[in-house]
Amino acid sequence: MSKLNANAFSFVPGGGFQPAQPPLQPIERPPQTEAPAPAPTISLSIGGPKPAPKPSSRPPSPPPTISLNIGGPKPAPPPPAPAVQKTSAPAATKPTAPATSSVKAPSAPAKSFTLERAKTDTTAVALDVKAAADEETLKDLFGHTKQHLNIVFIGHVDAGKSTMGGNILYLSGMVDKRTMEKYEREAKEAGRDSWYLSWALDSTPQERAKGKTVEVGRAYFETDTRRYTILDAPGHKTFVPSMISGAAQADVAILVISARKGEFETGFEKGGQTREHIMLVKTAGVQKVIVVINKMDEPTVGWSKARYDEIKDKLTPFIKAAGFNIKTDVTFIPVSAYTGANLKDRVAKGVADWWDGPALLELLDRMPMVERKINGPLMMPVSEKYKDMGTIVVGKIESGHMHKGDTLLLMPNKNLVEVSAVYNEMEDEVEYGMCGDNVRIRLRGVDDEEISPGFVLTSPSHPIHAVRQFEAQLAILDHKSIICAGYSAVMHCHTLSEEVTLASLLHYFDKATGRKSKKPPQFAKRGQKIVALIETTEPVCVERFVDYPQLGRFTLRDEGKTIAIGKITKLIDVGTIDEAAEGVANLSV
Repeated sequence: MSKLNANAFSFVPGGGFQPAQPPLQPIERPPQTEAPAPAPTISLSIGGPKPAPKPSSRPPSPPPTISLNIGGPKPAPPPPAPAVQKTSAPAATKPTAPATSSVKAPSAPAKSFTLERAKTDTTAVALDVKAAADEETLKDLFGHTKQHLNIVFIGHVDAGKSTMGGNILYLSGMVDKRTMEKYEREAKEAGRDSWYLSWALDSTPQERAKGKTVEVGRAYFETDTRRYTILDAPGHKTFVPSMISGAAQADVAILVISARKGEFETGFEKGGQTREHIMLVKTAGVQKVIVVINKMDEPTVGWSKARYDEIKDKLTPFIKAAGFNIKTDVTFIPVSAYTGANLKDRVAKGVADWWDGPALLELLDRMPMVERKINGPLMMPVSEKYKDMGTIVVGKIESGHMHKGDTLLLMPNKNLVEVSAVYNEMEDEVEYGMCGDNVRIRLRGVDDEEISPGFVLTSPSHPIHAVRQFEAQLAILDHKSIICAGYSAVMHCHTLSEEVTLASLLHYFDKATGRKSKKPPQFAKRGQKIVALIETTEPVCVERFVDYPQLGRFTLRDEGKTIAIGKITKLIDVGTIDEAAEGVANLSV
């Protein structure tokens, strides 16, 4: 048995010994002629659009795809398999272009903000929203509301700005007769008989005692066709910063001129505020100016056409030089703010038979409406803040719209805040605020001490830029000596007031050709136009002028005078470097 092969036989009970089965041979597979089917794909798309899958040329259906799309737009479904046509020549199908706005790749260095990176390209955002919601949908959502205009009263001190504002409020029914009689009685007791109309806007004891507006007064009135917010700016040169913040919130400027002998000349000569105010409202972005020639009822004037024409002829060249188009942007109108003549109702023919134009409120109702960026990203510069059962901020919505309950971003501190209430000009609580509205907003999630005027409430998805360096074009208006690199001044931009330094002068513009110089200038003097690099100590909320005019133009002031006006051409992003440095500083091993 030992010589037998152990595996030659196998024993089966009841059957005896049988020869063993031969071992199984390996199965030969046929050679592979086509690629194996792909494994199932799992794609994770966070925030971005999902690429459409390529159409398969093979007849079998494509493998199952599991896609998880968080926060991004809805992915396009895969194209259906083309139907087999029985005709010999297939019909040519024209591919349809996707309806997305393509942004041209800029050639600017990566250090500076460009349109591709700028989330606040308002035009692109507005087009996206318009595509999603047409006018009918917006009207259905927000209802039909009257158009809203913000008007600022500017002019030399004691020209009658507050008196005119008070009389308009009385004539439009916003201040009742009993209140006016109370003001008149109090003014008579104070020995200021003719000031009672201005007390409707000048509310503090200091303003009433001296007859000078100190802060920007706010009031609201309505006509049959429109709603208006009055911003009563101070005329005294000491309070020009307040006047700039008022002008930054306005759509229309009413330049009040006193027709009284000597008063117009004082305001218009060098050192008077009339010239400076015209320049400042242009810099603040106001497009329309109504020149109201006031005090026409004065005994020295007596509704004289000769005096009206004299003032008009003297003002026209200067207003034109400031950049306004006299034919389309400027209107002259004679009024008497104290008597109310030509404010609401036209002046009687027996008083001024030479005037056949409209009254002031009639003219305001007929003015073409300014363009509003309702569909743009939300931006609201803060002009005031105070504490009243929570943090309240006041400002004009420059772009977009907000609703009660919205979560917004407060820049430049990057605080996420919630809108707990929105109040309109009449202190009534409303559900939403639209572009152009002057609103008060109660915020949750931030203390009033953490907010300063010049901060901007913005949309978290399209925040405003906060930078410490930017390039700007400057026009030097008035300076007693030369300006060199290292010069410091106070910059006023929208409601922001911040000290800045001209870090370097980059180019100057040749007056003859208008071209930029290649070499940087050593200094700049009055009348020159230059490009400078401007630095701030803290981040400021600004935009490029081409992207957002209202947040990209500014004024430089020093020693109580307007030194220069300018516009921002390029934002320099140093945030990433600062964040990296801060991160390294906080490292602990």
